[in-house]
Amino acid sequence: MKAAVVNKNHTVDIVEKKLRALAHGEALLKMECCGVCHTDLHVKNGDFGDRTGVVLGHEGVGVVSEVGPGVTSLKVGDRASVAWFYKGCGHCEYCTTGNETLCRNVLNAGFTADGGMAEECIVVADYAVKVPDGLDPAAASSVTCAGVTTYKAVKVSGIQPGKWLAIYGLGGLGNLALQYAKNVFNAKVIAVDVNDAQLAFAKEMGADLVINSLKEDAAKIIQEKTGGAHAAVVTAVAKAAFNSAVDAMRAGGRIVAVGLPPESMSLNIPRLVLDGIQVVGSLVGTREDLAEAFQFAAEGKVVPKVTKRSLEEINEIFDEMLEGKIKGRMVIDFTADTHAG
Repeated sequence: MKAAVVNKNHTVDIVEKKLRALAHGEALLKMECCGVCHTDLHVKNGDFGDRTGVVLGHEGVGVVSEVGPGVTSLKVGDRASVAWFYKGCGHCEYCTTGNETLCRNVLNAGFTADGGMAEECIVVADYAVKVPDGLDPAAASSVTCAGVTTYKAVKVSGIQPGKWLAIYGLGGLGNLALQYAKNVFNAKVIAVDVNDAQLAFAKEMGADLVINSLKEDAAKIIQEKTGGAHAAVVTAVAKAAFNSAVDAMRAGGRIVAVGLPPESMSLNIPRLVLDGIQVVGSLVGTREDLAEAFQFAAEGKVVPKVTKRSLEEINEIFDEMLEGKIKGRMVIDFTADTHAG
């Protein structure tokens, strides 16, 4: 099978790879689609340690073609996910209390386990979440990471219907966060970005207030027009976005950190203490979160913006990502390759 494998020069080779036999509890997926995430770029570049030889991809959707011994949760013909949360230990305090993504012995697809950027992928059946019938595989692939990450972040924010949620960064993640916030949680959404095109798209998708933080003081406008946001989700990777989010909060607000800026935040601690503002991190989502995120997408409440590409274009996609040219999500389409062959 063809697979996108990280090499020692921090680029990606498309290689022919032979898969091992399935072990107990595993299933084989014939891949349909796999999204390309910024985390894949970090893995490829060795930013989280050398991952030479690993198959990339943690936004995958495929159809079960074979099941190993002991598998009861999947059957041949089911459509299932390859997500960043590939497998937990199943018995630690995190796995048994609904915080399985924090498992200290976690395996992550496309990082510590071979991922879904290949024609076939082995998954641990109990950790692969079924995709609802009727949900397009390209759209579903975006939900496996960008969708579930932002759905979980909005959930963690505690936002209530009719309350103000500020979203910093309206790219592939932020746009999905906006849709979940509006169409699932019924929140009032403030979109903050430095890109007018992203903001125009956010307005089309239902944002109640859009602010270009390069041209205006976002926190000041949010305070003036709304009395302060009740919560914020920060998908941007700029330190300034996190600092602005603190200033944009009303007393008792909660900021959910999703983006990973290279530098540390210089938080206004007195403001946090005196106004009871919380700053929390949110890491992808559990299997239950992913099942819920899939269902809302299947109901049409969230529509990922995707562009289908071929596996051979993966290095070009990473170049475009670095140049800031990507809108929405780039998705490797294996069905097109199959039809062509």
